[in-house]
Amino acid sequence: MTLPGDKSASGQTRKTPAPDQKKIIGWREWVGLPDLGIDNIKAKIDTGARTSTMDAEGYELIEEDGIILARFQVTFGNRNKLKAKVCRARVVENRKVTNSGGQVEERIVILSHIKIGPLIKEIEITLTQRKNMKFRMLLGRTAISEDFLVDAARSYLTGRKQKRADN
Repeated sequence: MTLPGDKSASGQTRKTPAPDQKKIIGWREWVGLPDLGIDNIKAKIDTGARTSTMDAEGYELIEEDGIILARFQVTFGNRNKLKAKVCRARVVENRKVTNSGGQVEERIVILSHIKIGPLIKEIEITLTQRKNMKFRMLLGRTAISEDFLVDAARSYLTGRKQKRADN
């Protein structure tokens, strides 16, 4: 079923599967961000948030071939073995977002593919500082509503963290 105005982040119309065809995910999942070179980052599924968000330290805006990019550092891993990666992504806009404390802040929005279990799709992600939060990434409802249902009593239904062959 296609609903009027039902578009993906890239502007293409998507068909929303019936609830019995959607995959079930837990309240937290390991996800990958292949465009950013991140194989595994723990994400909290936040159906109260419209847009996904990710911790980004020291981002700067750069222009290449007329395209505005954000260059930023993502920190991930467990507290005993943190990893940092410098990433670059295309900026699609600045957006006013109400944070969990009720404050309105302006954030840049990037597009990136995300891997949740076997599914890879493009989503919007806002960048903000989350280093004091338990989860460096939140997956909002626009990233999951077309493809997933959330079982709030369970975790990691798409699989545990994958170890790379070169680790």
